[in-house]
Amino acid sequence: MTTSRYCSLALLLAALLAAGCRSSESTGSASARASATASAATAGGETATSAGEMRWFRFTYAATIDGLEPRARARIWLPVAQSTPEQKVMRSVIHLPGAVRETAEPVFGNALLYLEARADDHGEIPLEVQYIVQRRKARPAKAAPDARQNQDLFLRSSTMVPVDGSMLAALVGDEKPAGDRTAMARALYDAVLARMDYAKPAGEPWGRGDARWACDAGFGNCTDFHSLFIAACRDLNIPARFEIGFPIPTRRGAGEVGGYHCWAWFLADDRWVPVDISEADKHPEMKDYYFGNLTADRVMFTTGRDLQLDPPPDAGPVNFLIYPYVEVDGHRHDKITKRFRYEDLR
Repeated sequence: MTTSRYCSLALLLAALLAAGCRSSESTGSASARASATASAATAGGETATSAGEMRWFRFTYAATIDGLEPRARARIWLPVAQSTPEQKVMRSVIHLPGAVRETAEPVFGNALLYLEARADDHGEIPLEVQYIVQRRKARPAKAAPDARQNQDLFLRSSTMVPVDGSMLAALVGDEKPAGDRTAMARALYDAVLARMDYAKPAGEPWGRGDARWACDAGFGNCTDFHSLFIAACRDLNIPARFEIGFPIPTRRGAGEVGGYHCWAWFLADDRWVPVDISEADKHPEMKDYYFGNLTADRVMFTTGRDLQLDPPPDAGPVNFLIYPYVEVDGHRHDKITKRFRYEDLR
């Protein structure tokens, strides 16, 4: 049986517009804002890549779990795009087989959809969720009181992000970055850019967000860049968090989205400051912009690493969650055909 939920596009857009996107700019001094954003306001940052303060779009998250035996039973966890100060999200269509449970990952609060389903006669299980998203450009944001109280959550080690001084030493040697947290984070941002190249060669274990591997290899994708940065920040007692979602092509219209994208935030003077280091590597002219700013061309799904899904998978915690996580007979199943699309709505 397929569960479907349809909402009027007009009503969704009206609801999103009524909700608006709260500005998370601090009301602090101009000098504090300038310190937090470094030179993000300089003309060199504004290019076609960062054009526009706001995006309105439909995002289709679709996949087919394949390679199964006919009628095989699978357990499936899906990440859910979440409303944040930078984005307003509403689910407009759900096509999922069987009964669906809305759950949450308990540590970071990520929203999840969980279902158990059987493969069809072709050994496949189709999945589709559509979202209407209003996304704004992100700048340094005042930390919520609960986030300030729970800073320890963003200072801990995880399986692939060690907090033992090793990543800091590898990046900057014996000379600890000087200045306040923003200045130290900028030094780490520049050090990661100098050490890493964005590259995904076949046969290499990039894409796991393994900070040690990335530091040694000197290349990788967005997960590798930001894991190294986060580990070094935490070595300096700077809380830093990992976010993952999807990039939306800058070209207005509609089309395919190839795969995920991630970025990071660090906490300085009670303000969360965003960075996108892998995009800065791919677009050197945006180097200053991406320290303190994120373009609106993205949608965020989950945050954090070593995620404890609900209900718990047999294989234990998940490194990070962006694609469907599937288990069959207690073992992870990775044969999934993914299809992601966007369509601008205004």
